[in-house]
Amino acid sequence: MRRSPLVALVLTVLVLVAPGAAQAGVPDRSTAEPAAVLARVRTAGTAWGLDPATGRTTLTVDDTVAPADLAALRAVAARAGALLRHEPGTLRTLIAAGQGIYGGGSRCSLGANVRSGSTYYVITAGHCTAAVSAWYADSAQTTVLGTRTATSFPSNDYGLIRYTGRIAHPSAVYTYPGLLTIYGAGNAYVGQAVCRSGATTGVRCGSVTGLNQTVNYAEGVVYGLIRTNICAEPGDSGGPLYVASTGTIIGILSGGSGNCTSGGTSYYQPITEVLAAYGLTLP
Repeated sequence: MRRSPLVALVLTVLVLVAPGAAQAGVPDRSTAEPAAVLARVRTAGTAWGLDPATGRTTLTVDDTVAPADLAALRAVAARAGALLRHEPGTLRTLIAAGQGIYGGGSRCSLGANVRSGSTYYVITAGHCTAAVSAWYADSAQTTVLGTRTATSFPSNDYGLIRYTGRIAHPSAVYTYPGLLTIYGAGNAYVGQAVCRSGATTGVRCGSVTGLNQTVNYAEGVVYGLIRTNICAEPGDSGGPLYVASTGTIIGILSGGSGNCTSGGTSYYQPITEVLAAYGLTLP
C-alpha cells in the first residue's frame, strides 16, 4: 500500500519554512543567549538543543539544507556560540504501543492505549492524525479502530483516536513478537536506556541523548522533544518510546533522520505532556 513521504510513520515533521538565508533568522544582537538566537531558525531540516555530551547548545542540519542556507546557519551558530553539526539523511516526521494503524493510504504506529473514565483512546503522532480522521487496525482497512478526536501539530506532535471498533486494546507494547505490559508513564533523562517499537522496523533500543529539543520539520516546528540515538523509518511514527525493565512509556515517536541500516537519530513527544493535556490515564 502507499505510504506518505515520511509522515507515514517515519519522522516527517520538519519546518514551516521557505529556503533562503532570510529563513536562518540571523539575529541583530551578538550578545543574545543561544536559545534566543536559535529560536528564530525556521529552516526545514534543522534541529537544536543542548547536547549533554559536550555541554554545548548544538544546531543540527540534515542533507536537505541548501548551501546558501548552510552559510547563513553557520553564521547563526557562531553568533549564538553554538556548535553546528551535520546529521546524515533527511529529518522528517513518521507515521507507520508499536503495531501499525492505517488510514487514508498511510500507516503510522500506535503509541499507547489510554482512557478518560470509561472512554478509551489511542495516542499517536499528531502529524498522523492531522492528515487522517478514520483509522483501521489492518492495511485492508476492514477492521475499524476509531476516529480522530484531537490533534496538536505542529508546535506539538500528538493526536487522539477514540476507539469505536471492537478490537481489544491492552495496556501493552507489541515487541515483535510478544507483549510487554505497560504499568505507567514516566519522564526521560539523559543516558536513560530505552527502546521503541514501530510497525516498520520493530523494536530498536538505545539511549536518551537530549531533552527539550526543537525540530524544524518541513511541515512546521515542534518543541520540547526527547532525542535518542535510535533509528526509525517511515511507518514507525507514533510508536512508543519505553523502558523495557519497568514497563514505562516515556514518549511517542515524532520524527528523525537516517535509517535502520546505517543508523539514525529519532525525536519523541513526551507522553506525560499528552496525558496532562487531555486528562488521560493509562489503563
